[in-house]
Amino acid sequence: MTTWKEFEHRFTTRLGLKRRPVAVSILDKEPTGIRKFVGSEPSGCSFWRLAADGQSFYTVPADHYNCPVGSYTHKIDLPASRQQELTDTLGLMFKIEYIRPEEVPGIPQLAKTPAAVVYAPLGDSPVDPGVVLFACRPSAAMLLNEAATRANTTAPLPVLGRPTCMAIPVGISMGSTTSLGCIGNRTYTGITDDDMYASIPGAKLAAVDAALETIVNANAALRDYARGRRSAIATE
Repeated sequence: MTTWKEFEHRFTTRLGLKRRPVAVSILDKEPTGIRKFVGSEPSGCSFWRLAADGQSFYTVPADHYNCPVGSYTHKIDLPASRQQELTDTLGLMFKIEYIRPEEVPGIPQLAKTPAAVVYAPLGDSPVDPGVVLFACRPSAAMLLNEAATRANTTAPLPVLGRPTCMAIPVGISMGSTTSLGCIGNRTYTGITDDDMYASIPGAKLAAVDAALETIVNANAALRDYARGRRSAIATE
């Protein structure tokens, strides 16, 4: 059976990834044998950055309270003393016309509140991933999208916009997707202006991996074909 480390190596090699893919697992109880996160981060997607940098750990709902929007997508209720923070954050977004109030009910959420969320580089994942997040160039996201389509794992949604963290509930419940990455995520994770995201359900990773080899080879053949046509036909 292919290991998570082997999967990471193959995806990294074929896609030319500069960041490690991040495995995210939603659990019904706190795990044993995995380091519990200690400290504070300003957003849920900040944990993606830590995992991409090589850390493996799990969080509990309280670790997400600093991120009202991320708590919303993860179906984590803020404590009474902090519930105003979601209202205040959304109020700012409405005021600056970043988002409209009628858009909020359409933002995907997890089906239920997690007891714990495990984050790890894919190759080091201590549990089966619920979803795998790839921060990558658009050309790599294109290949992942084509492989996911070939593997019949794509979500029936267009490319996702803000908030980026909704890629987790979408990936778990609906299928593979791509996300442009919102300004908050870009600031908190440090991905470059040239990067975007692709997310693959953990249960479908093997199918996408198998399809990706075919897709990469097909793209190479089509690139050569297009280059030949351009050289033969284009006048400028």
